[in-house]
Amino acid sequence: MSALPADLLYGRLLSTAAQHADGSGPPHAGRVRRADGRVQPLPLARWLGPVDDADAAVLERVEGCAIDIGCGPGRHVAALRAAGHPCLGLDLSPVAVEITRGRGADAFRGSVFEHVPGAGAWDTALLLDGNVGIGGEPAALLERARELLAPGGTALAELDPPGAWTGMTRVRLEAPGVVSEWFPWAQVSVDTVAQVAAQAGLEPDWTMRSGHRWFTALRRP
Repeated sequence: MSALPADLLYGRLLSTAAQHADGSGPPHAGRVRRADGRVQPLPLARWLGPVDDADAAVLERVEGCAIDIGCGPGRHVAALRAAGHPCLGLDLSPVAVEITRGRGADAFRGSVFEHVPGAGAWDTALLLDGNVGIGGEPAALLERARELLAPGGTALAELDPPGAWTGMTRVRLEAPGVVSEWFPWAQVSVDTVAQVAAQAGLEPDWTMRSGHRWFTALRRP
């Protein structure tokens, strides 16, 4: 079985899920497989839906203009725009960018490690839904987030619970009859993020639990 680029398969899964968001047609069967064999479903319906209570709790703490790194189909960007925050979604998937724009929000297709509009001027950078794992090197990602922030700006990251494993792994996306290429990903627990943030030149500000989800704010000095 030949493997597709991850952003291409992700886009296909998003498109299918969006077409059947009203419950018509078969449910999507997208999932993510880790190198150790663990498999989890992709929560595409949640990503395509409105923000939930946990999302809303962390978005209330957004300051000024915000960039959502790995925005997916844009529920956070749309909610922030509705609340009056200037914001921009950033994602590699053209389908994700299109869906985000369809929600009335702004989005830019590209890599966080390449050109990003407004670099050095954002007040808040979002790394939600596990996006602190992008690239498999959290310290490098957080350092890049610091470069995007204005002095005093904050990266809001969603983390794994205390005691959870922290480290890099490899993952791939799967759907019936098709898989993506393997790509690096990382996990960071709430009780290890201070060490990672220090490597990136960011300082922990606050930590919050909302429901079963954990968030932290890392401020650029």
